[in-house]
Amino acid sequence: VDFSRRPVAVEDVRKMTDAIAHRGPDGEGQYVEGAVGLGHRRLAIIDLSAHGNQPMSNEAGDVVIVHNGEVYNFQQLRGELESCGYKFHSQTDTEVILRAYEEWGSDCVQRFNGMFAFAIYDQRPSSEGGKLFLARDRYGIKPLYYRTGAPGLLFASEIKGLLEYPGVSAQVCWKALSEYFTFQNIFSDATLFDGVQLLPPGCILSVDVASGCVTRSRYWDYQFSTEGATLSIDEAAEELYRLFERAVVRQLVSDVPVGAYLSGGMDSGSITAVAARNIPRMRTFTAGFDLSSATGLELGFDERPAAEMMANRFKTEHYEMVMHAGDMEQVLPELIWHLEDPRVGQSYPNYYIARLASRFVKVVLSGGGGDELFAGYPWRYYRGLRGGSIDTYYDDYYDYWQRLVPDRDRASFFNESTYREVREHEPREAFAQVFENRSLPDGSVEDMVNASLYFESKTFLHGLFVVEDKLSMAHSLEARVPFMDNDLVDFALRLPPSMKLNDLESAPQVDEDDVSKGGHRNADGKVVLRQAMMRLLPSEISSGRKRGFSAPDASWFAGESIEYVRRLLCDSDARINEYLNPEYVQRIVREHSQGAVNHRLLIWSLLSFEWWCRQFLDGGRTRV
Repeated sequence: VDFSRRPVAVEDVRKMTDAIAHRGPDGEGQYVEGAVGLGHRRLAIIDLSAHGNQPMSNEAGDVVIVHNGEVYNFQQLRGELESCGYKFHSQTDTEVILRAYEEWGSDCVQRFNGMFAFAIYDQRPSSEGGKLFLARDRYGIKPLYYRTGAPGLLFASEIKGLLEYPGVSAQVCWKALSEYFTFQNIFSDATLFDGVQLLPPGCILSVDVASGCVTRSRYWDYQFSTEGATLSIDEAAEELYRLFERAVVRQLVSDVPVGAYLSGGMDSGSITAVAARNIPRMRTFTAGFDLSSATGLELGFDERPAAEMMANRFKTEHYEMVMHAGDMEQVLPELIWHLEDPRVGQSYPNYYIARLASRFVKVVLSGGGGDELFAGYPWRYYRGLRGGSIDTYYDDYYDYWQRLVPDRDRASFFNESTYREVREHEPREAFAQVFENRSLPDGSVEDMVNASLYFESKTFLHGLFVVEDKLSMAHSLEARVPFMDNDLVDFALRLPPSMKLNDLESAPQVDEDDVSKGGHRNADGKVVLRQAMMRLLPSEISSGRKRGFSAPDASWFAGESIEYVRRLLCDSDARINEYLNPEYVQRIVREHSQGAVNHRLLIWSLLSFEWWCRQFLDGGRTRV
């Protein structure tokens, strides 16, 4: 939207959509009307005909939509809208969103069960000069970036689309840089690109085209309860199973092949068990690791045997790949180009497994969300509880989430000029702002656990969704997350922590720091979910210890990959030297290579930032 009312050029919109062509190789379209332009790249999933092309408009042409994602209850909503007199010309969920907006206005988002990011341009007389309405799903499964300022409002599913608009260039955002190297995540709506914001999950953006007024509001947020339904644990498990089964089946709607990621864990295994009943010989995908140089806990990182056992049990067509130390080096430039907005931990295994899946299917089911909804990380909550009071809760929990550079090291980690900029952006403030829509814990153990679940759903889970979307769509692959079905989420939020965690009142005092703040992995979490899934999975899976999907990077960064790490991070010409203290970085690499301190998380983030600088700064955005 050009707030100066200058006409938008179709060619400028096309350049923006070309930059994200990987998200939609099946079609493209542009719409320009005066100072407003919309563009779309289509990944055809439902109704593969031309009737599903976008931008899509109503009969009068005065309401136009571009949409990315899926609304899984679109058929139910279509029936409601048809009873209101609306006629449909396609079988798509996009047209249902369009008609829902016509009927219910901005409140339509309350009715959608799915993952979505969309923009609707409304030129009806009631819009008084035109309104642009943007929305993102409840949980942030689909991204929506925007930039305000000259010449107006720009928005896209990926930042690289914004960078193609004339006059827009990449510069580092100090606030985001400060957060990223504290949390290995960005808790605010900032991104590493100065001036570019990520619309928060559960939020809408309303733009008055005539005045240029932009208003952001929230339509949904997590509300974890300590009351819970008046159900026994057996009744809760039974209802949970019913909702879970319905959620998986609901997300199988597709006119193209659907597969599933299958690790050795309970979440992906449960999804596969239900999906395989409905899709004979469904394709499943697993990644494993060469552990010949791994040590300690890393020796348990390869989940292929458990995945193979479940693939045989559920009779899937199963595919695997094995990753080696050098695979990270090969893919990192391309990965960072697609990721563009680095968050959470190492993600190159996700990139490889998405590439494998894309060779066989166009839609893949993922187990994301199960841990955050049902308390799958007990050692994190124990960390917040160890002081036993609200006075110490925030301090202990904040200390845990300083995953990379602690506050005491900020002045020595950043170089002098950068520190002058970032010291104005205290990470503690970003941490505290996550809780701004939630009342303070009442001091009870259960409410402090719910505060942790709220925080992690808003930050860690959101970061995982941002990463999963980018790395799947890099391969024109749509990733769906059945655990984030609205009905299933609403039920999970009502369950008290006592149904999710064992022995809350006697939580063990643990020290995670000696295993990169990730030790003490056990089966204390997801109690009710484990009981519900017992009918689907072998007992060794439903009652097994929690494992993460991670490569043995601690060993690789000190062994086969150490020369690559040194070459990128310790070179005098490294781009990160423009922002960080080279002596600090070299000490981190040295301590890790000597086995003195496990710095695998920080080394990954330093590598990511080095390639981010190379890919995006100084006009260097060239597809690798």
